[in-house]
Amino acid sequence: MKERTRFAPSPTGMLHIGGLRTALYAFYLARQTGGSFVLRIEDTDQARSVEGGIENIVKTLHRVGADPDEGFSYVDGELIERGDLGPYQQSKRLDLYRKYALKLVDDGNAHYCFCSRERLDEIRKAQQKAKQQPKYDRHCCDLEKEDIEQKLASDTPYVIRMKVPEGKSKIQDMIRGEVVIDHSEVDDQVILKSDGFPTYHLAVVVDDHFMEITTVIRGEEWLPSTPKHLILFNMLGWDAPKFAHVPLLLNPDKSKLSKRQGDVAAESYLDRGYVPEAIVNFVSTLGYNPTADREIYEPDEFIDLFNLSKVKKSGAVVNFEKLDWMNKQYMMEMDTDELKNRLKPFLNGDEGDVDRIIEVEKSRQNTLVDLASSIAPFKKLQDYDAHILIWKKSDGETAVDMLKEAREYIDGLDRLDDIVLLEASMKQWIKEQGIQTGDILWPLRVALSGSERSPSPFEYIYVIGKTEALYRIDNAINKLKGGS
Repeated sequence: MKERTRFAPSPTGMLHIGGLRTALYAFYLARQTGGSFVLRIEDTDQARSVEGGIENIVKTLHRVGADPDEGFSYVDGELIERGDLGPYQQSKRLDLYRKYALKLVDDGNAHYCFCSRERLDEIRKAQQKAKQQPKYDRHCCDLEKEDIEQKLASDTPYVIRMKVPEGKSKIQDMIRGEVVIDHSEVDDQVILKSDGFPTYHLAVVVDDHFMEITTVIRGEEWLPSTPKHLILFNMLGWDAPKFAHVPLLLNPDKSKLSKRQGDVAAESYLDRGYVPEAIVNFVSTLGYNPTADREIYEPDEFIDLFNLSKVKKSGAVVNFEKLDWMNKQYMMEMDTDELKNRLKPFLNGDEGDVDRIIEVEKSRQNTLVDLASSIAPFKKLQDYDAHILIWKKSDGETAVDMLKEAREYIDGLDRLDDIVLLEASMKQWIKEQGIQTGDILWPLRVALSGSERSPSPFEYIYVIGKTEALYRIDNAINKLKGGS
């Protein structure tokens, strides 16, 4: 069966990694079955929508390779809306929602509610004081037709509420199995607000029906609301889609991962130099592993192997150190040309010859930003204090002598294009000279790098070449002798 799945975020800011995980799961299922992945923007809460919110969501999906088939997507670098079942933005579908809200009223499955905010607040406080579940008391449920018409004619503010019937809803959740919720726990939900906008509950049912969604994948926070949706599907005479409620993402202390507790925006990690493949791998395996025998997967493997029944029911703790590790694995597997191409956005246009730097640094750095930052010390020696050239209990005179010995050896080298051979031959020479390794390699490394913490001197010589290496050694000797 070809699945039609959807990702339906609100444009309230940058895309949370939890939202990205939901989107990826919907994307995998659609691709696996040869179906369609739909992006729908749920912006009925206008107060929370932010400028650029839609573009951010679409751009992030594009950057990780999960472009929707319908709805909003990037095509040739432009944000467009495409598909025959749109518009795919709820604020542009208000007439449709109102039509079905009124149908529910006409059929006796919903009713006008004219209760003021003050009255509702008083009821809620009284219920809370009595330790009762806060629910609407159906005050307006059985108003006479004449009363309703009079209030409507006098423009009395109102909402429309669904009438929850007695009984139970059985949810056949594709992750959790059967979940049963008694309707006594379900409130008479507002489905059309006083401003004419639908609430999520009506809009999502109408949209999923008319957009022909077959499987709804969403966060577990929506599980308690699913009976409301099943009831509405039944009232409107429509078949409900299948449901899969994905567990929450958690901080190490098991609290809910949220924007208030740190950087959880997917695009932020992309901008900080994590490659899309690593982001996809990391997010997709939070509480899920297709084969359970490895950690690293290619994007196409997630599509081929995707299985909702393998998603864990419990919340997944997010460990960003694992993202660092994953990102490094992907970077280490890339050849130099590929990495150089990925680095371009982080080099500010000053690329130059960075091939050898990439070769020696890629196994050390966690992100593209880290790798880009590691290039500068190779390309230009920064100023430093002479005292850091001296090894432990050694002295400046010894450091000068060692640097002179190293300079003479390096000046006589014929081949600098093989770092393994360079290191082996130089270490053999040091051994033959009877020199303490630290006495010569410490000042040499600092002289070449300008730092107490840096790659090995062999790597520096390999990258910067003989002429630049000799220049930096001369500079260090001059510093130790008291020169500028």
